[in-house]
Amino acid sequence: MNDDQNNLVIIFTVTLLIIVLTMIFVYMIFIRKKTTLLIEQKEKDMRFEKELATSQIEMKEQTLNYIGQELHDDLGQKLSVVRLRQNQLIPKLIGAEKEELSELNELLGECIQDIRNLSKTLITEQIIHFGLVESIEREIKRIQKLKLLEIELITLKEDIDITPKHGLILFRIIQESINNILKHSRAKNVTIELKDNHAQLQITITDNGKGFNTNSINDGSGLKNMELRAKLIHTEFSIQSKLEEGTKTSITYHKNLS
Repeated sequence: MNDDQNNLVIIFTVTLLIIVLTMIFVYMIFIRKKTTLLIEQKEKDMRFEKELATSQIEMKEQTLNYIGQELHDDLGQKLSVVRLRQNQLIPKLIGAEKEELSELNELLGECIQDIRNLSKTLITEQIIHFGLVESIEREIKRIQKLKLLEIELITLKEDIDITPKHGLILFRIIQESINNILKHSRAKNVTIELKDNHAQLQITITDNGKGFNTNSINDGSGLKNMELRAKLIHTEFSIQSKLEEGTKTSITYHKNLS
């Protein structure tokens, strides 16, 4: 093989190598750009989902606020007027009629107080003002007055170090869980336990109800709503349950992630 042929082989080889390297370089740029676009799209989708979830929660919160305000300002005030009128009539009555109206008056007073207590668990500003622990205690007292089940709160702290907004979301999750227990579990005893440290807040809600198959949860159970709220503040949420063995709901709020 002469020098010209050797030169041609070298030139061909170098050219081929350059073409291959160029193709690899272009392919790598394409892959990198595609990956970047996919990541940006995923981030955009996640932002959209979070904004949508936030909007849904805000709408639900506004609805609860409206209901709570109407209970307190409208229905509560009307019942107070009725009770005031009863108080004016009682002295004018005698015998059995007076005693019966007095009993009705006491019952009406209890209804008014129950409405006020219920409204406080629905209005956002009230919950933020009281804080997480006191709001839970107020909810427990309200439920205990119904005499449907016994609820025990176990906590070593009266003040949990979290933002009021996140405290509100955690309270709504607990509130939804209690409502589910009342509606579905047939439980007689419920325990809510709070374990708090500098890194996380662990909330456990257990009941001795009939339990259920966690693989066959329907959308009307409130679970989706609880999961949605938990996801908003990067909180772990899980439910463990077995038929006839009760249910355990675990909520882990990570303070450094929220």
